[in-house]
Amino acid sequence: MKDLDLVTIGRSSVDLYGQQIGGRLEDMASFVKAVGGCPANIAIGAARLGLKTALISRVGDEAMGRFIREQLVREGVSVDGLATDPHRLTALVLLGVRDQETFPLIFYRTDCADAALDESDITRDLIARSRAVLVTGTHFAKANSDAAQRKAIRLARETGAKVILDIDYRPNLWGLAGHGAGDRRYIPSDQVSAHLSGILPDCDLIVGTEEELHIAGGTTDTIAALKSIRKLAPRALIVAKRGAEGCAAFPVAIPDALDEGIRGPGFPVEVYNVLGAGDAFMAGFLSGWLRDAPLETCCTYANACGAIAVSRLLCSPEYPGTKELMHFLAQGSSHRALRFDAVLNHLHHATTRRPVPRKLAILSIDHGFQDFEQFGKGRHVEAGRVAYFKTLAVKAAAEASAQFKERNGLGVGMFLDGTLGREALFRAEDHDFWIARQLPHGERVRLTEWPMRQVAKLIANGRSDARTPYSQHVSEIRQVFAAAQALGREVLIEALPPEGETTAMMLERLYGEGLKADYWLIELQHDAAAWAAIDAVIGAQDPLCRGVIVIARNAQSGPDLKRAGRQPRVMGFVGGRSVFSVAFRLWLGGDVDDIAAVTLMRKQLQHFATDFAGEG
Repeated sequence: MKDLDLVTIGRSSVDLYGQQIGGRLEDMASFVKAVGGCPANIAIGAARLGLKTALISRVGDEAMGRFIREQLVREGVSVDGLATDPHRLTALVLLGVRDQETFPLIFYRTDCADAALDESDITRDLIARSRAVLVTGTHFAKANSDAAQRKAIRLARETGAKVILDIDYRPNLWGLAGHGAGDRRYIPSDQVSAHLSGILPDCDLIVGTEEELHIAGGTTDTIAALKSIRKLAPRALIVAKRGAEGCAAFPVAIPDALDEGIRGPGFPVEVYNVLGAGDAFMAGFLSGWLRDAPLETCCTYANACGAIAVSRLLCSPEYPGTKELMHFLAQGSSHRALRFDAVLNHLHHATTRRPVPRKLAILSIDHGFQDFEQFGKGRHVEAGRVAYFKTLAVKAAAEASAQFKERNGLGVGMFLDGTLGREALFRAEDHDFWIARQLPHGERVRLTEWPMRQVAKLIANGRSDARTPYSQHVSEIRQVFAAAQALGREVLIEALPPEGETTAMMLERLYGEGLKADYWLIELQHDAAAWAAIDAVIGAQDPLCRGVIVIARNAQSGPDLKRAGRQPRVMGFVGGRSVFSVAFRLWLGGDVDDIAAVTLMRKQLQHFATDFAGEG
């Protein structure tokens, strides 16, 4: 059974992108991490556009290899063909943006895992499951990986799969330039041309830049190169990538000019980084071609995906999904620098977020020292004791987690802080929790220090007795929101309306400020009309919002919590002092030990979960 649309084969690396634009790699001070490598990029890009994809490659048995594997799974890419090599490290690439024409990169590939790919990594079962197999030019440069890809081609032919060649020419990976010449796009080589000529006859689709077509065709005259390729591959569709001019596709005879090929519209945008844009192009093209779309449509998708990618810094994390691509094709953008298009950016962020549980039971223990003094009810409270108690709350959440998943499908979350809750944050990262982290005043510049899955938790407080005026709250929230967006981080906003204003009105006001929170934290509503108003506001302003989390303030909130659990946009509840304050007071006074305090918190969280799930 062919349950896959596409299997890609070859490089899988961790890309480390320099964040200082316009400087030399020598002067880069910080880097951002992403999955890279042509086949891995294409598999991710195509999966985002709705194709079922798999990657055949190797990674090391270490953190970088696990990062690639986990990210592929998050993106919906099958890792059935991704081997873990116990003897080699995952490939690394350092990249930068020097100017509009210069993009320095260094490949760290000496005896790396993906370069060790061999015939044992290619199985008939995986190839037979796919409608198409994509091989890449770079992996023909070594004997072992050449043999692996030739085996994949043979199996594809035997099992009825199409064969796609991404020429993916990197001269220094063919040994034609030194380590410092990773950005060299073309060096003529009769040996490489002859090598590729033996691959071309078995291909159904051949894609490359003009320089890549030159190396495959053995000449720097593009039309002559195309005609040479056509002689070797008489039945293949050949696609020439032309940068800002789009592309040209040649299903049959090669004309005397590139413009006479089948084309889709180009999209003139500001070039920010060309690295990886060709892989986005290929993903876009295949999203049409593997669905038998007209070639003009395939070219349009490819050109648009390439334009979106070239206007952003990273490779695969920047590729569009279907919603973003269709919006761009329908609406375009008023920005040549697409990274400044707020609508496009929100669509991208909202459609590429990490998966989270559909429903959440959340334990909040991000309260400050003064709050815990009140919870102690006159007992002596020390900061160190509070910090330790917060780690007990993590244990309570962990104990609840397995029961929730088995009983009602709830995931577990926590609200934590980075001061008294610092150690608790570390311990929470040991578990598969959804985590929102309180952001105190002045901490917004430290978002880069947080683990990526931690959600920034902010408060928009419209109450008249708020310590900080509402206008100041909104000003700070907007700054943090922008910083979080730039880092691809999610944001939760607690919306507390002023007296005389409904929650729906408060949300409308915050949306008017340009704040499209990933999650809204709100108080329980007491009637259907209130819920309908909230649903209408979110539906009109941001239908891609992940959902609403409600606050369970006391044990008597059961009926309202049960009603909330039935609302389509409500994805969870949070209990704070209503879950832990009794346990804390008893524990602080020595009336219960650690184990009993953990049990008390777990049982109270379970009580709320039962109400929320409509059980009992």
